[in-house]
Amino acid sequence: MTATETRPRPDETRIERAFGSAFRRVTGTAFAPYQSAVLRIGFAATWLFFLLREWPYRHELYGPHGPWSGDMARRLLDGNEAFSVLTWTDNLGWFELVYGLAVVASALLLVGWRTRTMSVLFMVGVLSLQNRSIFIGDGGDNVLHLMAIYLVLTRCGQVWSLDARRAARHAGSSGGGPERDVTGVVLWAALGLFLAVAQLLGLSGLSWFGPGPFPSVGWGLTFWVLWLSHGVWWAVRRYASGEPRTVLDMISKLIHNGALLVIVVEVCLIYATAGWYKIQGSRWQDGTAVYYPMHLDYFSPWPELSRVLADNGLMIMLITYGTVIVQVAFPFTLFNRRLKNVLLVAMICEHLSIAFLLGLPFFSLAMITADAVFLPTVFLVWLGARVASVRDRVLPRRTAVRE
Repeated sequence: MTATETRPRPDETRIERAFGSAFRRVTGTAFAPYQSAVLRIGFAATWLFFLLREWPYRHELYGPHGPWSGDMARRLLDGNEAFSVLTWTDNLGWFELVYGLAVVASALLLVGWRTRTMSVLFMVGVLSLQNRSIFIGDGGDNVLHLMAIYLVLTRCGQVWSLDARRAARHAGSSGGGPERDVTGVVLWAALGLFLAVAQLLGLSGLSWFGPGPFPSVGWGLTFWVLWLSHGVWWAVRRYASGEPRTVLDMISKLIHNGALLVIVVEVCLIYATAGWYKIQGSRWQDGTAVYYPMHLDYFSPWPELSRVLADNGLMIMLITYGTVIVQVAFPFTLFNRRLKNVLLVAMICEHLSIAFLLGLPFFSLAMITADAVFLPTVFLVWLGARVASVRDRVLPRRTAVRE
């Protein structure tokens, strides 16, 4: 777009100029590349570590050997209209395949390999396992459930990913020409073939206009739209430079920015509702709510430490009231950068204490990852530079080869 095209018209109103400027901003830039990368890494790591920890017990938790049978799961999913590929069959081999692919997809999303495809497979793994046994979780599973869907709509592989490194190498070696990407084409074709076979077999949950992520948009239609959009994106980037590529890039950035806005709103709602519900509880009102979990064996990985802390009445009162204040106040501090950062540190410390004192590491890791969407870009860039510096010291040979 030239300078004459962006010059405001003489008859353009202030509202029109503001709207035009905002539209160009949200369609011209993919916001928060570092924050979205942290979301990708954090949620993929949370799910991966959980799957690996539960590996010895996977058959009892999510498989056909568990107390929650496949028939019970199917009846429940028919009622709440949720999606899970594990309800297609109770075959043990199919369960092992799905669980293994969930682990692989989480690991590949963590390192940012084929991020667009892996984000969809990651979402399928999360939904399939969690919806198969919905009574297993500690609260963090609900956050992960939602964020797995939102991540599909983000460009979370712009930085700190193998995709970004591959794109940089290709741009440096070919001068920015189109990439052939045979691996991506083969993966895309294989997934399309699998989806077509699954739909021809009439497997549950793949309706076109039935239950799905949006009203009257079934999971079958959703998966086909995602599959076709990936193919169109690749074809346009390779064969149709110019206006078609510009338009698709604008749409992609708009969807990314919209998904990030939804994530921000979702995190604010989580804290706001949690804080306001706490205010209504009598134990939170009298400042003793934190006292009781520390006397439960299930939430006491360090009994002696929990007992010492629980016996300090002043500390219990400060933690109880401080938790409520931080959760209720946080959404109102987003427009004050300094105050927001202070409360953000307080919430992260709160979740670290929950992980350590109450033995809920995956809930805490999921919430800390969700909080990361508010971290300052300057801090994330600095952190990335420090990590890269440590990596270069530990792996000097690889650095030398790359240079």
